[in-house]
Amino acid sequence: MSEPAKVRADNRPDTPRLDTPLAHARRVVVKLGSAQITDPVTGTARQERLAEIACDLSALRRAGVSIVVVSSGAVALGRLVLGFGSGVLRLEEKQAAAAAGQPVLMRAWADAFAPFGISVAQALLTLDDTENRRRWLNGRATLETLIEAKAIPIINENDTVATAEIRYGDNDRLGARVAQMVGADVLVLLSDIDGLYTADPRKDPQAQFIGSISAITPEIEAMAGGANAAGGVGSGGMRTKIDAARIAMTAGCATAICDGAKPHALAELAKGGKASWFIPDTTPESARRAWLAGNLKPVGDMRVDTGAARALKAGNSLLPAGVIEVQGTFDRGDAVRVIDPSGEIIGRGLTAYSSVDARKIIGKQSREIEAVLGFRGRPALIHRDDLVLG
Repeated sequence: MSEPAKVRADNRPDTPRLDTPLAHARRVVVKLGSAQITDPVTGTARQERLAEIACDLSALRRAGVSIVVVSSGAVALGRLVLGFGSGVLRLEEKQAAAAAGQPVLMRAWADAFAPFGISVAQALLTLDDTENRRRWLNGRATLETLIEAKAIPIINENDTVATAEIRYGDNDRLGARVAQMVGADVLVLLSDIDGLYTADPRKDPQAQFIGSISAITPEIEAMAGGANAAGGVGSGGMRTKIDAARIAMTAGCATAICDGAKPHALAELAKGGKASWFIPDTTPESARRAWLAGNLKPVGDMRVDTGAARALKAGNSLLPAGVIEVQGTFDRGDAVRVIDPSGEIIGRGLTAYSSVDARKIIGKQSREIEAVLGFRGRPALIHRDDLVLG
């Protein structure tokens, strides 16, 4: 017999839930489907709608929240540009539509954020970018740099090159993987349904709205049918949103599913508006450290001096100046052990350099890396976000 669903049912849509995860979030990923981006009649960008979303996101930015947007819409916009009509597209037509539509999509987002003095930046990802550790590190570093530069990354799947074998399949899962990558506290899935129900509310007057989910059980998965199955216009649906929530929860990220068609949907969500919240039992920091500690097999060692060992224990990154020896053969993104002068293993982490390059820069100051290697690499051999002690 399966475990009972851990849910809270709430049939009062206007009841505020003010103390939601969004109220405490420092980093938020917002995913928008094609229904929020494009007009179904004209095939053009819904510029007034994007301006409204940009207004809400700029308010979150002013409150100190860093924002990443995962946006569908390139294929839908590209169809109009190329005159492909409304029929089912062949793979090569879909890829061509994505190529034509992506600049239109980015221009629409740039115009939406311009009145708020916010720059946007395009980032196209494929499945390998979040599954391969080296490419994951590269992707994360780029997104972190954009966030530090006060730009809002606008992310989409790279449909121009993606095929069935290397696709996320929908931007709900992409949003969850991006939330993992950037260590987000909250993932918001703006949908054309206001959340998860126990049954189709159009057919069952007893259907209950599920406001909070603490575990994705078989009962929760079964609720992805009926009206919920239509919750998502593009390639997704309620099932993909539950799958995305599961991915996000393992990373310590809460997920909200809410009605993206409502005026100022994000502002309403920030005020405690109606949404189905998937609540993790850990934090992004704890989830990341558990992953580093338990799921990576070290393939090399970095021996550090006393000062570096002390700095690491104080929460700092491992800089080249503090490393006295590199052992083993490894590539960038591989896991290595960190060993103190007495030979004790004090931590493990993901290296930003291969063993060949690491040996060239140990003992050097970070500002000397470019002169030694011929390129401007990362200042740390292991960034503190990629390091777990103990």
